[in-house]
Amino acid sequence: MVDDDMVDYARSLRANGVPVPVIARKLVIASGKNQGKRPSVATVYRILAEDALANSAT
Repeated sequence: MVDDDMVDYARSLRANGVPVPVIARKLVIASGKNQGKRPSVATVYRILAEDALANSAT
């Protein structure tokens, strides 16, 4: 499960030019059945894309 803190951290890392695979290695899932594991690179791309769409729509 991706929470708002994870999205904010991923967004700030990406804004600083950190590559998405490196961002995926820095994030840790905080709750749910995958707690303590790292999200896939595809998941990080998806949450960044969804965040960008949400921000461009407002």
